[in-house]
Amino acid sequence: MTAARTLRFDLTDEELALLPDADDVAFYAEHGWYLSKKLFTDEEVDRLAAASEDYYAGERSRALPVRPPRLAAWQPSDGPVQRHNDYVHHESDPIAQVLCKPLVGAVAALLAGTDEIRVFQSTLILKPAVAGEPSNIVPWHFDKHYWSTSTSERMLTAFVPFHDCDEEMGTLTVVDGSHLWRETGRQDSMTKHFADRDKADLERVLAENAAFNGAVIRKVPMIIPKGHMSFHHCRAYHGSGPNRSGRPRRAISFHLQDGANEYRDFALSDGATAAYNHDVLVRRLPDGRPDYADPAFCPVLWRAEGAAGRG
Repeated sequence: MTAARTLRFDLTDEELALLPDADDVAFYAEHGWYLSKKLFTDEEVDRLAAASEDYYAGERSRALPVRPPRLAAWQPSDGPVQRHNDYVHHESDPIAQVLCKPLVGAVAALLAGTDEIRVFQSTLILKPAVAGEPSNIVPWHFDKHYWSTSTSERMLTAFVPFHDCDEEMGTLTVVDGSHLWRETGRQDSMTKHFADRDKADLERVLAENAAFNGAVIRKVPMIIPKGHMSFHHCRAYHGSGPNRSGRPRRAISFHLQDGANEYRDFALSDGATAAYNHDVLVRRLPDGRPDYADPAFCPVLWRAEGAAGRG
């Protein structure tokens, strides 16, 4: 049993003081991003870093029952590229015991305006200190494109670095207010991961959508002290630049869903249906749809008192 399945949904007085206030929630609604207070202690962050080293060394609490078709699963033989490893909250109890902190879910719930937050995905990331490494550049994209099989428009991502994180390290950068833009020129190809897209084409998409909305592209680097994290809306354009620091940039991208989120069919123009990695892993609902509330893979992180849950 993972730590995420045994959580209590209450907060200490000290944790309550770390929640976003009404002005913070209004800022997130307007800008599509939020920099948190210090939600993790230094000791907790250090435990995450140590657990990630054990994970890279091959230590697992459990393995995925099947390998999804688009699984990010860096291994040493891949070399000094940017590392991405999905489902670390499921595969590593030491990571989950720190990462799946109710306080993180409570912050996300206030920002998203929901009574329940579930894990959607977690990706362990290491951006190596290798000058000119192409994989270190993450082009402009927004996460909802990859979550087309999800009904919710409230999903959000917490970016959790294991150290102070700034522009020199290639920190996550958000296009301010872009979550409010209306989208133009939507194509099936937008459901493809940015690693499968041409970076110049994604620059074009960002520019065209900004012009369509009469918006100025304002790129805001997330300067994140150790123990803090950033949150961004699922429709907020974001990316990251090279790591020029001489030290690896280490973090977890913690994708979160509100309690109302469910699977939906998303038809592509060729008649096929879009898919997400969960679809081959999670249990099935009575109508045969994948259950995005399956506690084995999408555990509840936070549930307000009196809220009814499906997990």
